[in-house]
Amino acid sequence: MPFKIKHSLPFVLAISTITIGLTTSCKEDKKVIKTVKIPFTKEGELTLYKSVTDSIISKIDIEIADTEYDTQTGLMYRNSMKDNQGMLFVFQDMRPRSFYMKNTKFPLDLIYLDNNKTIVSFQENAQPLDESSLPSNAPAKYVLEINAGLVNKWQLEVGDRMDYTDQQL
Repeated sequence: MPFKIKHSLPFVLAISTITIGLTTSCKEDKKVIKTVKIPFTKEGELTLYKSVTDSIISKIDIEIADTEYDTQTGLMYRNSMKDNQGMLFVFQDMRPRSFYMKNTKFPLDLIYLDNNKTIVSFQENAQPLDESSLPSNAPAKYVLEINAGLVNKWQLEVGDRMDYTDQQL
């Protein structure tokens, strides 16, 4: 006499689910998403001057963010920047500004400058990936982002100024 197994619907569903799970979850076909390294592109040179003596504090190479896309993206998704490099944001008008560090992977100092290219305020040691607001505390037309610690190292002060050349023109 043949042996008969009485199958119930829950039993069949459970066995089917386990079989499907084992055959689909063991695939070696995992997709690897490659990230693209964003290189620094020198678009100009910037010089910082002491307000009292007019002596040169520092000269750096800069990338210039002057389009909507560039100002929204900034230094996001980059892993680092050299101390002789920075990003200069150039806006059409002078007004209070606010930045944040979303998707920025290394700490920065932010220098806010007015339409005369004079430093009006700082945000020092802005932390990576922090979405807290970093306000200018005064109207600004330009914002210079440099590696964290350079404001202190260069002894920058409100009233110091900058000038830059734009190689894009």
